[in-house]
Amino acid sequence: MISNGKMPIEQLCEIVMDIHPYVTAIHLREKQRSARELFHAVELLTKKNIPLSKIIINDRVDVAFVTRVRGVQLAFHSLDADLVKENFPQLVLGSSIHSYEEGEKAKEKGADYLLYGHVFPSQSKPGKTPKGFEELSRLTQLSIPVIAIGGITPENTGQVLQAGVKGIAVMSGVLEAPDPLSAVKTYVHALEEG
Repeated sequence: MISNGKMPIEQLCEIVMDIHPYVTAIHLREKQRSARELFHAVELLTKKNIPLSKIIINDRVDVAFVTRVRGVQLAFHSLDADLVKENFPQLVLGSSIHSYEEGEKAKEKGADYLLYGHVFPSQSKPGKTPKGFEELSRLTQLSIPVIAIGGITPENTGQVLQAGVKGIAVMSGVLEAPDPLSAVKTYVHALEEG
């Protein structure tokens, strides 16, 4: 589950508290927040008994290191994975990519997994053409876990899994659902069926 940066941290924490038993990672993608605010968010999550081993911080290696969370998600503008891996070997490194070539480069630089998308039309990328399955299927041949993102619903989860991905990442499908817990359970069922 990836946060959308649209809600107060307290509200996000309440949702995460309910859904965390059903997800493998909570990716804090709060680009507009300061390091101090992200630190506070991690504190709130841990007070709600969310394990640090489930939390991934977007881009901010400093916050990920200081809070001792599981890892950091690197974007095209982030520090290179090899630099982070060398200096912060305890962090799991995800790399956000949009092509096979970017995936090859991220793997070479030491990323532990790739986050690729957007696979389908997505509310968070309005008007942008989705990437589809061809490149996604190629990426899964790189011998590095690939997580798909973008417009993934319980109904199309099976298709995504058939491409060979290790998992899916969801943002609006959970956070903007009338009942986030019910939505997560529907995704889990779709993953088990897929």
